[in-house]
Amino acid sequence: MFADIATIYIRSGNGGDGHVGFHREKFIAAGGPNGGDGGRGGDIIFEVDDGMNTLNDYRYKRKYKAENGEPGGNNNCAGKDGEDLILKVPEGTVIKEAESGKVICDLSHENRRMVVLKGGRGGKGNQHYATPTMQIPKYAQPGQEGRELNVVLELKVIADVGLVGFPNVGKSTFLSRVSNARPKIANYHFTTLNPNLGVVKLDDGDGFVIADIPGLIEGASEGVGLGHEFLKHVERCRVLIHIIDGASTEGRDPIDDYNKINEELAKYSQVLASKPQIIAVNKMDLFTPEEQEIALSLIQDGLPEGTPVYPISAVSGQGVRELLYAAFHMLNTVEEEPIVFEQEYFPETMDGAEEPFTVEYDAENAMYVVEGPRIERMLGYTNLDSEKGFEFFQNFLKSTGILKQLEALGIQDGDTVRMYGLQFDYYK
Repeated sequence: MFADIATIYIRSGNGGDGHVGFHREKFIAAGGPNGGDGGRGGDIIFEVDDGMNTLNDYRYKRKYKAENGEPGGNNNCAGKDGEDLILKVPEGTVIKEAESGKVICDLSHENRRMVVLKGGRGGKGNQHYATPTMQIPKYAQPGQEGRELNVVLELKVIADVGLVGFPNVGKSTFLSRVSNARPKIANYHFTTLNPNLGVVKLDDGDGFVIADIPGLIEGASEGVGLGHEFLKHVERCRVLIHIIDGASTEGRDPIDDYNKINEELAKYSQVLASKPQIIAVNKMDLFTPEEQEIALSLIQDGLPEGTPVYPISAVSGQGVRELLYAAFHMLNTVEEEPIVFEQEYFPETMDGAEEPFTVEYDAENAMYVVEGPRIERMLGYTNLDSEKGFEFFQNFLKSTGILKQLEALGIQDGDTVRMYGLQFDYYK
């Protein structure tokens, strides 16, 4: 079975504990501390595997844990780092935090790999705590706990062209004729319960990727039937081929079908509603040539003016070549803007709320300085160039009380704030 969604538990490795040890050697009564540092815990990494096209592997195994770091040893020996756990997923997989549904990362296009959970740092051995007044420290730092998270993996099909239409209008038959895909075909509603991808090769060597999006029904945008699961796959397509049953073999009005499908697309997303469409009037082989002209004329009269319409027969192949070239030429006119879902959830900031930070005024450089491990970590994992990343940054400054402390120190509009390697101008 094709699986396009899975919920799994992930946990990064614990850092190894630092070691308490002392130098012991013949004729040396009291050697100094030489406890080694603990190893770093393994990371949880998601990576695109071009050989995968489903999330089936994650339907049966639901828990994934990276290796723990080893503790330090004597003679300043550091513990071994825990091995990272790399989880392979197909391109187009969106990883979300399970409870909030917020996007952690979208592994598509240029985004091929992401560290979702960092392993815990290793603890420092007692050699780091020797001072002139404490020459035999009997304390070592424990390793940091790994992080854990429940995530939802959601595969959103990446294709140039998406086939939409009611069940049984002939989408699967059309896909099997024009591409290398071999979907199961039968005359039942919802025969196709999973998106099928195929590669279309044109006569001159050009081509594109096409996806058969399972049949929609009224209420799909509200999740009726498998509506949401189907509609999410259309989001990444650049052009839609909307197939309607020109022969009304099931007694439905093809214009009414057209309008209902477009209503569902618009309710789900205005982005979907604005995608360019080509109308394929299928099952023309059931008519005589004269009847074809009459049926096509009636259908064109009911469609918006200027809508490209192509009469076809997925069974006989009539008109299919012309339709494919029309889709290819339309693709060339549509600006390719890869749809990548921006990060909304930042695992690296989900803990450490009690970690201290400092807000001070540096008179020598005439700027305010904000420092602390949580601030440094947040800056390292936040894309300030994106709108959502910068919004998260602003909320972080407010929720942690940093803005209040800056105002208490007398900051004014236009003053400079430095946070590690970055500088910002303050404006209220």
